[in-house]
Amino acid sequence: MKKKLGVLALVAASALALTSCASNGDPGSSGAPAADAKIRVWLVGTDTPKEAREYLTTTFEKENPGSKLIIEEQSWTGLVDKLNTNLSGSDSPDVVEVGNTQAAAFTSAGAFLDLTKEFDSLGGKDLLPGFVEAGSYDGKFYAAPLYSGARLVFFKKDALSAAGLTVPTTLADYVSNGKKLAADNAGKSGIWWPGQDWYNALPFIWENGGEVATFKDGKWSSAFSTANSLEGLKQVQDAMVNASRAPKDGKEDNPQVGFCDGTSLQLSAPSWVKWSILAPADSETPGCPDQEENLGVYALPGKDGGAASVMAGGSNIAVSNKSKNPELATKALKIILSDEFQTIYAKNGLVPAKLSLAKELGTDEVATATAEAAGKARLTPPSPKWADVEAAGLLQDFFVKIAQGGDVESLAKELDKKIDGVLNG
Repeated sequence: MKKKLGVLALVAASALALTSCASNGDPGSSGAPAADAKIRVWLVGTDTPKEAREYLTTTFEKENPGSKLIIEEQSWTGLVDKLNTNLSGSDSPDVVEVGNTQAAAFTSAGAFLDLTKEFDSLGGKDLLPGFVEAGSYDGKFYAAPLYSGARLVFFKKDALSAAGLTVPTTLADYVSNGKKLAADNAGKSGIWWPGQDWYNALPFIWENGGEVATFKDGKWSSAFSTANSLEGLKQVQDAMVNASRAPKDGKEDNPQVGFCDGTSLQLSAPSWVKWSILAPADSETPGCPDQEENLGVYALPGKDGGAASVMAGGSNIAVSNKSKNPELATKALKIILSDEFQTIYAKNGLVPAKLSLAKELGTDEVATATAEAAGKARLTPPSPKWADVEAAGLLQDFFVKIAQGGDVESLAKELDKKIDGVLNG
């Protein structure tokens, strides 16, 4: 998707309005909230369970008689552009979820309320440190962790057994297993990997010693064309071309579909995808609960064994700097960060925002693999303009071309030039 305007350019254009309507960044300085206030909370996608949504609404309205909390579900597609428009407009939502890779763009542009004074009451040092870093800017705290989720490999036990394979112990074994599964099962993916899925490519770069981008002397440098990164990208192409039968220009949406219809024998996806796979067959997005016994899972292995460095999926959550009721919005945020709300996430396979609640994930196969993978998980570069890279579709376009068999080195050099232009523009 092409962006009409860069995140910073658009939000900065309304910086004066953001500042003048923000009660000087103090959620308690606006006086008593309106008795009939309506707090609008933007949650993205369906990852937040119904139980958690109901707990938030019920608890907020019980603790704040006369006020209402309305959850407005948003789509990840086009989210950055929509946030640009709404956070700088006169009808801003009060509390917003953003992807952890998008947070820096908005914290640096003044779109979120300064929550530094609320840090301890929101969880303090118990909050996921990587997500706290993603939600902080210039020494101030703006966006709290919402949830995290490391990527795991889900597989069909019967397919792996029929191919005479065992759970791989290295990244190279993972690719070779996928290729054999695809070769032994015509038309099926040994690793389901649609072309636009760049998230699953990052571990191959990191495990081979490469980086996405580096920062030195005040300048960002994209690093896809470095020797180490290229080594990983060639493995990615091998898997995309020879192990996957997914559409070469496809998106990573609804990975449970192929698993349930039998066309995907392995897939790498966030830990919470387990619940998509096991969703009732008559649900809005059907799963295949009858496959529970055949569902295997493991942490993606590293180049030399152990768990690979995977991308930490998940979100941050913040109060809009233009909320008409920042005090009430902050109260809603505190409920979201409460042990009760966050435990619901954990019970549904999402890594909670608080370190102390990790035990609530349980002790089953998925919980064990999640804990192993989460210990090595990494984030994308903390550049305020990284969201612009994502929104411009540069990575999606690059990996589609990789999946189509394009020359890895020349494509990587071209990508580096484009990313450098965005990050340093």
